[in-house]
Amino acid sequence: MAQIYKIYMNQSALVVADFVPESLTNIQSIDHQHLDLEKLFKQSKENKIPITYFILIKKPLDFLNLIKKRIKLIKAAGGLVKNGKGKFLFIHRLGKWDLPKGKVDEGESMRKAAVREVQEECGIRVDYLGRKIASTYHLYFMKGELVLKKTNWYEMGVNKVPKLTPQLEEDITDALWLGEDQLGSIRKNTYPLIADLLDTITRN
Repeated sequence: MAQIYKIYMNQSALVVADFVPESLTNIQSIDHQHLDLEKLFKQSKENKIPITYFILIKKPLDFLNLIKKRIKLIKAAGGLVKNGKGKFLFIHRLGKWDLPKGKVDEGESMRKAAVREVQEECGIRVDYLGRKIASTYHLYFMKGELVLKKTNWYEMGVNKVPKLTPQLEEDITDALWLGEDQLGSIRKNTYPLIADLLDTITRN
């Protein structure tokens, strides 16, 4: 079975796979033996257009696990929440549209963390927790250290259309229920990671 993993870096991404996906654009191939993540991340910040850094390797998962061992790994979890009228929950944080998510507490499961974060950030109660939609990886600097954040995303549901209360102390300035026909406006001002997750809505 083909394997592909994507690590988001600013507006660009590092893709590790055992095949060459036809959907990739602006590809720059990299030799896995000479990968310098910190150098690559700094380079991605200077890109005027998004670049897909690509590594073709026989065992992508093994290589991803090696990356996890090299740098600090932070675990997070979040949700793609649908209400009783079929609309989806989005938050506006730090100038961009996003999905509710947050770090996993010590000893907490990813699933429980996902529900807790959605409820805290939007002031609602999650009535249904479904399947894991995806695991995403995001590379960034925190306190001068390069870290890798792994986020598990889960399908969630709420009854009816509950009122949303954005968690201001987490820099969330707005929270909205939006239909599939409104996702275009989200894509214009969101992160590549979130834009990719939105594809799961249109595929289902």
